Amino acid sequence: MNYEKLIDEETWAFIRRTDELLSADGAPRPLAEQRKHYDEWSAAFRARRPAGVVSEDLDADGVPVRLYSVGNPTCTVVYCHGGGFIFGGLDSHDDVCAEVCAQTGYRVVAVDYRLAPEHPHPVAFDDSWRALQWVKATYHTDLVLMGDSAGATLCAAMAHKARGTDVSILGQVLVYPLLGQDTDTASYRDHMSAPLLTRDDIIGMLDLRGPAQDTAHDVTYAPLNDINFKDLPPTVAFSADCDPLRDDAHLYVEKLQQAAGQAKWINEVGLVHSYLRARHSVRRASESFERITLAVEALGQGVWSWD
Repeated sequence: MNYEKLIDEETWAFIRRTDELLSADGAPRPLAEQRKHYDEWSAAFRARRPAGVVSEDLDADGVPVRLYSVGNPTCTVVYCHGGGFIFGGLDSHDDVCAEVCAQTGYRVVAVDYRLAPEHPHPVAFDDSWRALQWVKATYHTDLVLMGDSAGATLCAAMAHKARGTDVSILGQVLVYPLLGQDTDTASYRDHMSAPLLTRDDIIGMLDLRGPAQDTAHDVTYAPLNDINFKDLPPTVAFSADCDPLRDDAHLYVEKLQQAAGQAKWINEVGLVHSYLRARHSVRRASESFERITLAVEALGQGVWSWD
């Protein structure tokens, strides 16, 4: 794959800086050291919070969450962070959540689910579901799910589980999501050595995620394992074109559309996994983030504008 042609110089600058901060030289490192580098990378790209946004750390029935608000929100966004199920927390995506809050006017609740391998699947899902139920019981507002990467996995899984319950979800916005278990799709083959995220990276993270038992029919592990895609909330799925996970978003949206659901796949040309970090330094990432927040805002208002 000719990434020199596909990726512009702004994005290459982001990739090079990321590789420096994550010490991405291929040498094996203890997980504690990898987490330290991840946190330093998150901090290096962290933007200043928008004016007026306030936050508060709370306990959501035993799950730590961070509440962001500005004004008088009419909708609540439940945000699950990325990080391959093994990295990240409330601080790693703090600025993203604050900006989503400022740009939509909605309340945002970020979920600090427990991480693998110390807490293997389904712990992250169970924590996220418990937090979602707490949000519903606490705020009594309409809900939108939003997540990136592994967090998008958890959001989509919750959307599937919420069917037939009293948890009503207006929509979900999934950013470069991991949704299936097939690591031989076209995008996995075409981008197996993509900048910032390779096929081997994903397989290694999934090995750490656990569990050892069979997950082939576990929808909470991989939403594409479901056999029923009816009655799911309106969905906008964003993918980075230079990403092994690109086709997961496409395949998921196709399943929803085939089940007569409202779903839109937006593939961001020239971008790589984790591009949310680059939204203040890369024009393409900034434009995508604007599309993402507009999607959150529209779904929170019950508006579907992608037909």
